[in-house]
Order: sequence, then C-alpha cells, then structure tokens
Amino acid sequence: MSLTPDAEKTPASGQLHKEIVLAATDDMDTLNVDPKTLTVADLYDKDKFDLETMDNRLVFQLLQCGPEGLTQAEATARVEKLPEKRVNPIIMFLSFMWNPLSWVMEAAAIVAIALSNGDNQPPDWQDFVGIVLLLLINSCIGFYEERGASKAVDALMAALAPQCKVKRDGKWETMEAACLVPGDIIGVGIGDIVPADSRLVVANNIKIDQAALTGESLPVGKEAGDEIFSGSTVKQGEGEAVVIGTGLNTFFGRAASLVAGANEGMGHLQQVLAKIGNFCICSIAIFLLAEIFVMYPGYRFRYRRGINNLLVLLIGGIPIAMPTVLSVTLAIGAKQLAEHKAIVTRISAIEELAGVTILCSDKTGTLTLNELTIKTDTVKQYTDIGVDDILLLSAYASRTENADAIDTSVVGSLPDRAMARDGIEVLDFVPFNPVDKRTQVTYRRQADGSVHRVTKGMSQVIIELCTREKTGELESQLHADVDEFARRGLRALAVAEESVPSGDLEGEGTGFRLIGLLPIFDPPRHDTKETIERAMDLGVHVKMITGDQLAIAKETGRELGMGDTMYKASILNQPDELAGIANSVDELVLRADGFAGVYPEHKYEIVERLQNLGHMVAMTGDGVNDAPALAKANVGVAVADASDAARSAADIVLTEAGLSTIIEAFIHSRVIFQRMRNYAIYTCSVTIRVVTTFSILVFAFKFDFPPFMVLILAIINDGTMMTISTDRVRPSRSPNAWNLKEIFSYAIVYGCYLTLSTLIFYTVVDKTNFFQRLGCKPFSNHNDFSFHSVIYLQVSILSQALIFVTRSQGFFFTEKPSVFLMCAFVVAQLAATFITTYANWGFTEIHGAGWKWVGAVWIWDIVWFVPLDFIKFGMAGIIERFAAARSPPTPGAVVPPEQVELARQRTRMSMDAAQSVNRISTIPSRGASYYAPNMQDHISRRRNFGARVKHVFTKTGKNLHMDNTELRRLQSTQAQVASRMLSGNNNSNSK
Repeated sequence: MSLTPDAEKTPASGQLHKEIVLAATDDMDTLNVDPKTLTVADLYDKDKFDLETMDNRLVFQLLQCGPEGLTQAEATARVEKLPEKRVNPIIMFLSFMWNPLSWVMEAAAIVAIALSNGDNQPPDWQDFVGIVLLLLINSCIGFYEERGASKAVDALMAALAPQCKVKRDGKWETMEAACLVPGDIIGVGIGDIVPADSRLVVANNIKIDQAALTGESLPVGKEAGDEIFSGSTVKQGEGEAVVIGTGLNTFFGRAASLVAGANEGMGHLQQVLAKIGNFCICSIAIFLLAEIFVMYPGYRFRYRRGINNLLVLLIGGIPIAMPTVLSVTLAIGAKQLAEHKAIVTRISAIEELAGVTILCSDKTGTLTLNELTIKTDTVKQYTDIGVDDILLLSAYASRTENADAIDTSVVGSLPDRAMARDGIEVLDFVPFNPVDKRTQVTYRRQADGSVHRVTKGMSQVIIELCTREKTGELESQLHADVDEFARRGLRALAVAEESVPSGDLEGEGTGFRLIGLLPIFDPPRHDTKETIERAMDLGVHVKMITGDQLAIAKETGRELGMGDTMYKASILNQPDELAGIANSVDELVLRADGFAGVYPEHKYEIVERLQNLGHMVAMTGDGVNDAPALAKANVGVAVADASDAARSAADIVLTEAGLSTIIEAFIHSRVIFQRMRNYAIYTCSVTIRVVTTFSILVFAFKFDFPPFMVLILAIINDGTMMTISTDRVRPSRSPNAWNLKEIFSYAIVYGCYLTLSTLIFYTVVDKTNFFQRLGCKPFSNHNDFSFHSVIYLQVSILSQALIFVTRSQGFFFTEKPSVFLMCAFVVAQLAATFITTYANWGFTEIHGAGWKWVGAVWIWDIVWFVPLDFIKFGMAGIIERFAAARSPPTPGAVVPPEQVELARQRTRMSMDAAQSVNRISTIPSRGASYYAPNMQDHISRRRNFGARVKHVFTKTGKNLHMDNTELRRLQSTQAQVASRMLSGNNNSNSK
C-alpha cells in the first residue's frame, strides 16, 4: 500500500471517492480507484470507506494485501506512512524553565540586565549570567534524569509489551502488537487478546469475549468477514484476520481522540507542589511590596540601591531547584522499585503509594495461586470404589491437552499425568460447555475390551443424570456434602460412571451412578499470609474483593488471618438489608474485611466509597474485570502475569508472583516520601528565612546585601539538596500524607528562628564590641564589604544545616545521613568558608573577613543549631494533637454520621466532576501542572472514560458526543489502551 501524505491530496479526489463508495456498496469485486492515490486520512474516513463492513475482497484490494500477508519491506514502508507523535527534545528541555518558580527567576534575570542600571553603574550582568546559568543547570539535570528514567522504564515495559502472531514474508512469527500495520495477517487462538481492529479471513469455531466492549456476558461467535475489536479475548477456536486499524485508527483510538486534551487535571503530588510553590511565591510577593514601600517612599533610596535589595528577595527566596530535586528523587525511587520487581508506569504513584491506608486485593491469582487443586484427603465416596480409582476415572473424563483449570487440577491429582490415558482408548470426548455443565468420556479398556462412560461436573446436574443406585438418602447426603464443602470454601465436582454392555459408542449404558464428590480449592500463595501481616504492621488494612463465592472468600480470609467479616457485593445496592449490620453503605464498606460475588462496577464503587471517606486506596488485580477499579484507585497495582488490560490501567506493574513485592514497594515509597517531605519543609523554611532576614535588615538597619552572594548561596544550596534524593531515611510505620499546614507551620517557625539568629548576630556585631574584644577586626560601617561576607557565611551555614534537623524524626545525630549528603554539605560550607575568608570581589561588594570572624560565625551557628531539635519536638507534639481529629475513620470502626455525610458530599462532587471527565490524564501539562516534577508519566490514565464520554466539554465549551452504538462498546479497559497510545510515550503505539 502506497498511501500518500495528507498534504499531497488532490482536489479532484472528492468525486472519485464517491464512486469508490458506490462500488463498495454494490458489492462489486473491484474499486474504481488507484489505492496509491489515497491518503491515510482518506482510508479511515467512514464517509468514504467503511473497512468494518466492506467485503473482504475489497478490503484486500484497498489495503493492497492478501491472505499470504505482507513482506517486511512493505510493513516497514507502511510504518513510515502512518502518523507518529514524537516529543521534540529541545521543547522538552525548554519546558523545564516554564513554571511559576522559573518565571520568578526569569523575571529576576530581566530585572538584573534591563532594570538594574543608573547611578552611573552598568547593568548587573554578573547576576544576569548567574541566574541564567542556574536555570540552565537545573534544566540540564531535570532533562537528563527524565530522559534516563523514561528510557529505563520503557526498557522494562518492553518486556511486558503485548505479543501477537503475524505473517510476514509468508512465515508466521511473534512480535510486539505495536509493530502491526494495516494489511498484516494475524493469527488468533484461544486465550489470545486481539491486538488490533481486524476482519476475520479464516474462522474455525471461534468465539470472542467482548464483555469489556459491548457488555455481552457470553462470548460471541464469529465467522469469516466479521470484525474483531482490539482488546477483546478469544475464548474458543482459532482464526486468521487482516488488520484494518491500529493505534488511533482503532475503534477506541478514535473514541479516545475525541477527548484527548479536552480536560487535563493535576495529580495528587502536582497539587501539593503547586501549593508549596504558591506559598513561596506569596511569601516573596508580600515582602517585595513591603520593601518597595519602605525603601522608596520611606527611606528615599536611590533607584539602583533599591533594585539590588529587591533582587536579593527574588533570587534567594525562590526554590528554583524544587521541581528538579523532586524529579530526581522520584526517578531514583522508580529505579529502586524496579530492582524490587515493581515497575512504575505513573511516576507520581510513588508518592501516593506512601499514603495508602487500604489495600483492596483481588483473590484469584493475587492472594491465591490461581491453580485449582483437588483436596484428596477429603474426597467423598458413595460406592465401594476407592479414592484413587475415583480420581483416575475423573481424569479419564478430563482433557489432557489444552485443558481448562478444572481438568488440569483433576489430571494433576494423579501420581503420574500419563495415567489419565494409559490402558484406555478414548472413543468420544464431550468437553465442558455452559449449558450442560459437565464433561463426558466414552472409552474402551484395552485389557478386556469393555466400554464405559464417565462424566463429571456440577453436582446437581450429575445427580439428576444418575439413574442407578440413586435414593433420596443419597441425594440428601450429596447436598449435605456440597454444603459442607461450601462452608469450608471448597468447590464441589461430582463424578458418575456407567458401563456400555454392547461395546458400541452409541450403545445404551447401564445407567450412571454417583461414585464420588471431589473438593476443589485454590490454595493461597505460600507468602500471602506473611505479606498481609506485614501490610497490617505498616498500617495498611487489607480487604479482599473477589468475584468468587462468599463461603470461599470467608474461608480464604480465615486462612490468611485477614478476617471473615465479608458480604455479598449485591448488598451495596440494597440499603434495606443493612439493618443490624451497619448504619450506612459507607460504614459497611469500611468495616468489611471483603466482598464476594463482585462485578467490575462493584469493585469501582468500593474503591470510590473508601476514597470519599478520606482513605488513599490501592487496588491489586490481574484480569480485565479489575481494570476499571485499578484505574479508579489512587494506586492501581497489576500483579505478575496480569492481562494487558490490567497492566495498561495500573500505575505499578509487579513482575514477581504474589503480593510480597508490594510490601517492598510500600516501604520504598515511604522512604521516597520522607525525602520529599524533608526537602519541602527545608525549602519552605529557607524561603521564609531569606525573605524575612534580608527584608528586616533593610527595614531596621538599611543593610544592603549584595544580590550576587544570594545567587551563590542558592547555587550551593541547590547543589547540596540534589543529594537528598539518595539520602538514608527511616520509613514511617504508618501511611504518609501531605499535611501542608504542618509543612508551612514548620517552615514559618524554623524560618523565623533562623531569622532571629541572624538579626541578633547582626545587632551584636553592629551595636556592641563583643566580637571585637575576642580579636575580630572591627567594621567601618554597617555596610562594610567584609560585614557582607560574614553575614553570608552565617546565613549559609545555619540554613543548610537545617536539613539535618528536617530529615530526622529524632535527634539529628541518631539518624546517619547518606555519604553524598554529608560530603555535599562539607564541600558547600568549605566553599562558603573560603569565600568569607579570602574573597575580594569588588563587583559584588565582598571582602575577606579573616579566620577569626569565620571561627566566630561557626561557633555562633553551632550554638543556635542545637535548639532546633527541641523546636521540632515541640512542633510535632502540637501538630499531632490536631492531626487525630482530621484522620479518616479507621477500617473496622463505626463511622460517625458527620463523616458519612462528608463521604456523601464527596460522592456527589465526584459525580459532578465526572461531567467533565476529570483527571483524564495525569501527565503533567506544562500549561497546567506547573509544579509537577519534570517526569512524564509513562502511561496516561483516563478515568471513567466510557460511560461519561457523552458529557465531555472542551475548554472552549464545545460538547463532544458519539454514536450510541459505539458508546456501548466503550469501557475503561480499552480507554486505558487508547490513552496509552495518545500519550506519545510509546511511539509505536501512536501510529
């Protein structure tokens, strides 16, 4: 196919396309057009061509392909024709300088070069160059880390990429589904996920599960010529199909493109950082205005002198490195989690995982092995046939190849799997189907030539089938045994047999008789109980959310030590049944240890209700039915061997079986959170310290600190703080949460304390001769250049030493910092010490003050540093008193009425927000998520996509909608896949 680019489209092609449509409608064998003249846009324009309904012969002609498939050269050529979304690295680099924090620094640069003139002095080019270098350094570090982390995660995700069978150069091969192009011939078989929108060419008894698309509960039979949609699952048969749409040109790709960019919201971490950034900017703005009014109308400062003092606040108060520091922290954290078999697909999920208070877990395949096992020691016997023979006969009635889970468990119960076919000749085998609910085998014994039949299946079906030796007492006993198994969480599988005296395949048998009842269970993983105990020790309550039977869920809960206070999910929609159980549905959801018999909508509702009660919720799962809840949860976790749909909906993908990996993820995420929290308190404190210190020095003493030295202070501080991303911190024993009031309170108290240390130091130096009596040289006036250097050192040492207080939960010396942080601090303060001692920079009004002043400053700062730990303890005690009142209700406890009402309000708010499809993507937009760490999320997440597409409004107010027939196919599972393509992080998928 030689599709031409859209730009080469000729005006005369419109009439030609009308002829093509007519030809296709009349079922003609040929198209009245040369496909070489078509554009990609024309090919997927349904007004011109409908590849979904067009005859297969016309599809082959239009796509210029055949049943033998494409050559590799043709496929490569088609890849180049399809649109590809790439991120311009230059734009990515410049984007790191496009946020309010950078804007303030950029404004300071403009002030330095354009407004700092007059009084016969040139523009302040030194500060201008320094500010630009600071911006470039931060951008370079952020760009390098983002690119590195992106490549690392992409490499890890490549191992999880969906695979498919495709015919290239006439040979079948396996490749990534993202490499498919229109015209490819693909092969699909039982268990496969359809990799692209396709038209069946060959169909051998094929049935497709389209539940996630159309809501149909049973698989749909397909024939040659029928369309199969990307993301549906093959449940039976096999076939070959020609690809007609990939990426954005699939059904869900086109649907997702309607709302791409319609409304983007900020994730939890981005919102927190935005508030921290705003706090810093507002603090600077307040003191800038105060300085302007004091200096010019009050003190009648010269223009240039006042500008220099304003630059001090602009440069020194902005935490310009905050986005970069947090980006580096999260990037390194993502790499550390990958080492523990947890791949982070949404980088800000690391922060949210640290705050998780409730873990909702699917049972089958997550808490359990998803490997059905026969509990041989409790098999029920109803004849004189022994347990071993019952198991052998059951194995005869099971598939030995391409078997389902139950047949696999039955055959696996034998000492040797070969026994399932040794000594017999299978004459006929009837596999399980949803109508008969049983399997049956007719076989001939090779030893004596006799013919027999064995059937196994649902107990009620088997007992009704039995006609020999059946009594009322036997039926009662069977029902009692089934109930006993159910109470113990075991499934029951009945077995019956009969002889065929005639020896003919269709001969009449002697009548089936019940011979046994097999208990089947899905055993928990060996480490699940320990994992749940560790989760509870970390303050995370675990709830089981399963589609299995209630009795099975309770038995599993008891066995794992997670409790058996569980209910059927149907109770969520029947508030009348809550009497005597809970006061509200919200309280029931919170108190329950789990729910059974759940559907995808139940999982979604449970997660949403817990979130509205104030909890951070993590959801684990592995199947397509888990995808909506994984997308809704604060942190969706796809366990090992999860489906592609679950992986695309999740924020974290585990590559090691079981839940033990998630405990490591909890611990490491809390370490990462502590690093970010420590830095947030530190950087806000330094902002308050700088703006209040130098403003008050101007107000009280008309002290003019040189702006270039504040720039040096910022560069050294930022360089040191980069090392906090690898700092050694102690994870908390309870879930973490951003408490901005706490952070700002600490910042104000610490900042004011540090300001007080400088003001008293200045007063002692300027108003007394205390230090002069100790041998320090006197200063000529309060703006002596040597005095500037002394104040610089005093501010530098104590400000940077604050990090050792904020990073520790106890006394600073009880928690050893990382080697990198300690070395960076030593190097930074040695540099500041030598600057104070020897520097003679006339351009920035700095002269060396000598070693005696350096010693005096160091002693002064050490004395003032000691009380900081006690201030921290006092603040912690005050904050803890208020924190208890704001915490969400504890799982298992009674929910106060006021919190129930709050949850209802949040539910209504979330429903209102759904009208605009809130949080369609958590990828930081440079125009919206200004303070987001400069780490792009590697898989975007589009929430509540399907049911709410009709209510999307763009930012211009335009209402978007789609056809009802297509809307019925739209569910969150495929929305995740489509949004992944839209994100542009996987270039192949966006083709």
